[in-house]
Amino acid sequence: MTFNRRTFIGTAAVGTAALSAPLLATAQGKPRVVVVGGGAGGATAARYIAKDSEGAIDVTLIEPSRAYYTCFFSNLYIGGFEEMSSLGHTYGKLASEYGINVVHDWAVDVDRDAKTVALAGGGSVPYDRLILSPGIDFVDGSVAGWDQSSQDVMPHAYKGGTQAELLKAQVMAMPEGGTFAMVAPPNPYRCPPGPYERISMVAHLLKEVNPTAKIIVADPKEKFSKMALFQEGWNDHYAGMIDWIGSDFGGGNVEVRPDTMEVVIDGEATKVDAANVIPAMKAGLIVERAGLTEGNWAPVVPATMQSRMDENIHILGDASSQGDMPKSGYSANSQAKVAAMAVRGALTDSRVFPAKFSNTCWSLIDTNDGVKVGATYEATDEKIAKVDGFISETGESDELRKATYEESLGWYAGITSDMFG
Repeated sequence: MTFNRRTFIGTAAVGTAALSAPLLATAQGKPRVVVVGGGAGGATAARYIAKDSEGAIDVTLIEPSRAYYTCFFSNLYIGGFEEMSSLGHTYGKLASEYGINVVHDWAVDVDRDAKTVALAGGGSVPYDRLILSPGIDFVDGSVAGWDQSSQDVMPHAYKGGTQAELLKAQVMAMPEGGTFAMVAPPNPYRCPPGPYERISMVAHLLKEVNPTAKIIVADPKEKFSKMALFQEGWNDHYAGMIDWIGSDFGGGNVEVRPDTMEVVIDGEATKVDAANVIPAMKAGLIVERAGLTEGNWAPVVPATMQSRMDENIHILGDASSQGDMPKSGYSANSQAKVAAMAVRGALTDSRVFPAKFSNTCWSLIDTNDGVKVGATYEATDEKIAKVDGFISETGESDELRKATYEESLGWYAGITSDMFG
């Protein structure tokens, strides 16, 4: 893993301070579970294993951030519907109420033979079962002219926290009548409706503070999640503001020039005032370093979320290649419960029930105009397979759209409680 000096000092130093000998000591005779990543997958898995094993399993959660800011709902922050503070969550309850060893450091490597996880701050943590839920990293070179050194000029804002704040500040600083550009990612990627909810939220913000501004979306795809719903909403709320350029019109042939703030679409350069570049994605780097990926993602056994390359390791959420489920916070949370039950069963001989999964993705288009898509799933030998699904319809009433938005607020409160206690 590569760190710049500022990032390493800011995270590894606090992690090293946390790594006292008593913290890493495991209770004698207890099986040891280590969870890497404290998001919707990792935090949920750690909590459920600790809670349901009633102290029979020693659980360590490795997460570099002391405060976790959810990527889901960060678009609503950009649109002005949420405060950034409302998206931040800490790990105190996981430690104090569930007895989880919370280590604030980077997990940088896995020794699968020795069954240890190496830490950036020094030392390693042993495990009997390992759960990896590191989220995403970006594919180098997937957008010509952009790399992670460009993220302060053209933010990706596709990991929770400061990038979303930076992007909103850049939108707010646009001159009157200026241009905002998004480079959308290719499939598969985290949160399929996410880029288009973000366009909606940027449009909502600009409609209030800069109504003559324009939005350009360069998209390598021919279609996208909830496409009819978003396009209906854009026509209703932001007519004339948004220009979506799909692959048929050169949306996949894109170059960016951060130094001059230009976006080049199919050979035509456009000067922009703010740009959101969302590159192609892959599993978080720790999964690749552990040798558990095929291509950009990590294949898993659907019924248990175990790696197909190592039965002692489970891989959750965005990092996994599992079949029909989208990469979302809801999916990661659902998969975490299945993995937690499988781990608990393997280590304590407790009962394991058949795996069932579900997902819903809500999106806000404008004030009280919420839409959703979702499905239920089951584990087959080959993949997590979709059983049935649902999606909002075009032309729905204002009352139903408002109820859908309010439903999403309840879901957010529920999932974060499920993650952090």
